[in-house]
Amino acid sequence: MSRRPRTVRREVPADPRYDSQTVSKFVCSLMRKGKKSVAERIFYEAMDLIEQRTGQPGVNVFKQALSNAKPVVEVKSRRVGGATYQVPVEVRPERRTTLAMRWLIDYSRARGEKTMSDRLANELVSASKGEGSTIKKKEDTHRMAEANKAFAHYRW
Repeated sequence: MSRRPRTVRREVPADPRYDSQTVSKFVCSLMRKGKKSVAERIFYEAMDLIEQRTGQPGVNVFKQALSNAKPVVEVKSRRVGGATYQVPVEVRPERRTTLAMRWLIDYSRARGEKTMSDRLANELVSASKGEGSTIKKKEDTHRMAEANKAFAHYRW
């Protein structure tokens, strides 16, 4: 058992436009090299694009995409007697959100559209519909956990 004290979770301030902590965390994840204003501009432009294309409020599409991308189970490596097993474990709620955000951003960056706000908007719309690379990643994670269900007794 670790001797280090438990870390205290810092309260994240809500973003100014939507008054949402989730949006604020997403913007911070989207940020590169400390350029938060650039990340905010990208996110808000993506929200405006989503509203134009779908006719729904952008933040609702964002929240739907995030909830669709959250994984329920994942696999963790566990070493037992010289062999390494992929053990399926349930994902904590905080980590679920973090993984979903990370996947959305990574697969947005990998898309082929011209601007990042375009990429992000398209990835969020496709994830909210239950399709796209982010949802495929989530399904692959679930499939991997299902395939390794036999090693669930190695959970710790």
